[in-house]
Amino acid sequence: MAATVYRWVDENGQVHYGEVVPEQYRRTAKPVEMWASPPSAEQQREAQERAQKEKARAAALAAEQDRRQPAAGAAPAASQPAGKRPAQVPNDQTDCDTWQRLYAESIECFGPYRTARGATKPEGFEVCNVVPEPPPTRCRLRIP
Repeated sequence: MAATVYRWVDENGQVHYGEVVPEQYRRTAKPVEMWASPPSAEQQREAQERAQKEKARAAALAAEQDRRQPAAGAAPAASQPAGKRPAQVPNDQTDCDTWQRLYAESIECFGPYRTARGATKPEGFEVCNVVPEPPPTRCRLRIP
């Protein structure tokens, strides 16, 4: 009654375990020994290399975020948020066509970060700017 458990890594680097391996990972999946054994020297070396790469990537990302942060006391430009999409947010002087375009870009940007129930994942707000729907008192929304 014992089943064989397999280990495979997907295209995002995530490690998975299971009795059934998806078709695209069958060539790389390896059976897992069910008894606990310490990692081999090679596995330890690979894990240390991965950890160093992750730390370097995190440090580079933190440095990039620090570079993008405005200096202390400096007010960020309201119309040009750095590194997010859309790159501009509307204000009182924004014309109707531009506001509608920015609204559509914002909805499109948040799309991949929506859950099945319609909620937005927190990481979406790190990538996308929230653009409110154009007010109907200023312009009518045109559906393309």
